[in-house]
Amino acid sequence: MKTDPILAKHPKLDPYIALRFPDFRFFVTVKILMTMALQFQSVIVGWHIYSITHDPLSLGLIGLVEIIPNFSVTLFAGHFADLYDRKKIVFSCLMVLFLCSLGLFYTSAFINIQKQVFFLYCIIAVSGFARGIVSPSMFSILTECVPKEHYVNSTSWHSTLWQIAFMLGAGGSGFLFSAISYHTYLVITVFMALAMAAFYFISPKPHLMKGDEKAPMLESIKSGVKFVFSSQIFLGAISLDLFAVLFGGAVALLPIYANDILKVGPQGLGFLKAAPSLGSFIMAAIVVHWPPVKDTGKKLLAAVFGFGICMIIFGISKNYYLSLFILALSGAFDNISVVVRGTIMQSLVPPDMKGKVYSVNSIFIGSSNEIGAFESGLAAKLMGVVPSVVFGGTMTLIVVLFTALKAPKLKNLNFLDKDHANL
Repeated sequence: MKTDPILAKHPKLDPYIALRFPDFRFFVTVKILMTMALQFQSVIVGWHIYSITHDPLSLGLIGLVEIIPNFSVTLFAGHFADLYDRKKIVFSCLMVLFLCSLGLFYTSAFINIQKQVFFLYCIIAVSGFARGIVSPSMFSILTECVPKEHYVNSTSWHSTLWQIAFMLGAGGSGFLFSAISYHTYLVITVFMALAMAAFYFISPKPHLMKGDEKAPMLESIKSGVKFVFSSQIFLGAISLDLFAVLFGGAVALLPIYANDILKVGPQGLGFLKAAPSLGSFIMAAIVVHWPPVKDTGKKLLAAVFGFGICMIIFGISKNYYLSLFILALSGAFDNISVVVRGTIMQSLVPPDMKGKVYSVNSIFIGSSNEIGAFESGLAAKLMGVVPSVVFGGTMTLIVVLFTALKAPKLKNLNFLDKDHANL
C-alpha cells in the first residue's frame, strides 16, 4: 500500500491522535449532546412557529430574535473568557439552555396558542444570550484539549463529530415530533442535562491572559478587534464565510420548502435539515485522513464557490431527492471551509487572546447563520421563495470572486509551506 505523501512528510498527522486525549473526548461528547439538542430545538421551533403563522418572515425573525442578544454580549464574553474561569462560564450557560428547553415545553403545553409565538421568541432570545456568552469559552477550552501540533486533526474530528450530531439531531427531529409531538422539548432537556454531566469531567484549564489582564474591558476588546483586522488571511477567511452564509442562508426556508414546495411534511423537513450534515460528515471523514494542507486557500475558495452553485440548484429544484442530494453536497463543500477556518483560528491566535478574538470571529461567523436566516426570510417575503434562494446563491459566487481578487494571501495559503505558521 502506498503511503500518503502528506503523512510521509508529516508523521505527526496520525488520523486518530486527537481522540487519544481524554479532555478532547469529553469535550466532543458535550458538543454532540448540545448540538443534537439545539438541532431538535431548531427544527421543532421552526415548524411550531410556521404552523401557527404560515408566514416566511416569521421564520426569518427566529434568527433575528436570537442574534440581537447574541451580538450584545459576544465581545464582552470573549473578554471574560480570557479573564475568568471558563469552566464556570460554560456550565452556567448550559444551565440556562437547560431551563430554556423546559420553557419551550411549558409554552407548548400550557400557553394559549395565540400567545405561543411571543413566548417562543422570548425563550429563543434568552438562549441567544447564553449561546453568545458560551461560545468564546468553549472555543478556548477546545484549543487547550490537545497540543498545538494536533490542531488540524482536532479541528477535523471536532467537525466530523459535530456534523454527525447535527445530522442525527436534524434527521431525528422529524421522527421524534411525529412520535411524541411537542414532548420533543423534554428530550432536549434531557440532552442538555447529559451535556452538563459530561462537561464536569473536563479538567480545569489555566487562565492565560497576560499583558492586558488589568487593562480596561474596552481596551481588551479593542486588542481582539485589531488582531483580526491586521491579518489578510484571517479577515479574508471569516469575511468569505460571513457573506457566503449571509446570502446562501436557504436553510432557514426549509419549512416552506417541506410544506409548500416539496410537500414532504415534518419528517421530510428533518431529512432536508440533516442532508447538509450528511455531506459534511462524509467530507469530514475524508479530511481527517487527507487534510487540506496543500493549496489550502484555493481549495477554500473552490469549496465556497461550489456551495453557491448548490444553493442556486436547490432553489429551483422541485424534486425532493434532488434537493436532498444538493443539500448534502453543499454540506460537503461547507465542511472544507469549516476545517480551514478552524485551523487558521487555532494556529494563529495566541493562547491569552483566544477568547476575545473568537468573540470577534463570532460576530462574523456565529451571527452569519442567524442574520442569513433573517435575510432569507425577508428576501422571500419581498421576492418570493425561489427567486430569493437563487439570488442568494448568485451573490455567494460574486463574493468568492471578489475575495480571490482582494485577498491574494488567502488565495495562496498553503499549510505545507514552512512559513504557514506566520499567517
